Amino acid sequence: MIRKALMSDVAEIQKVYDSARQFMYSHGNKTQWGENYPGEDLIIHDIENGDLYAYETDGKIHGVFAFFIGQDPTYQRIEQGSWLSDTLYGTIHRVASDGAKNGIMQKTVSYCENKIPHIRIDTHEDNKIMQNLIQENGFRQCGIIYTEDGSPRIAYEKI
Repeated sequence: MIRKALMSDVAEIQKVYDSARQFMYSHGNKTQWGENYPGEDLIIHDIENGDLYAYETDGKIHGVFAFFIGQDPTYQRIEQGSWLSDTLYGTIHRVASDGAKNGIMQKTVSYCENKIPHIRIDTHEDNKIMQNLIQENGFRQCGIIYTEDGSPRIAYEKI
């Protein structure tokens, strides 16, 4: 079941992000999230804004993602390509899994598509596993965007 994350979930969500960072590090993606991204402040901010979601089974959180509908400032400029559409879209960020359950990315995309059929997402060039999951879920690579710190990300879109 996917539900909005609660303040009481923060510690469990941090464990999911810890697992995801360890997985990324051991699979050649050592720089995307570093040692502590997303931090507790960002997790709390996402919860307060109603943008953080938890994938829960049997009372345990196994996955987490941020999702919001509207303009994403990091998507205003795209290089080496273009967006498929300029219509209203939803953005998926910070997808993570503890590795205990399969199909969390597919469940995330399906949940978000039920909210709005136009979705954007991005990932680091070293995150080959996420690139494959994004493409397996029907997204098209559109170009390169830059995060707030200026780091490039591969941008995808699905309509």
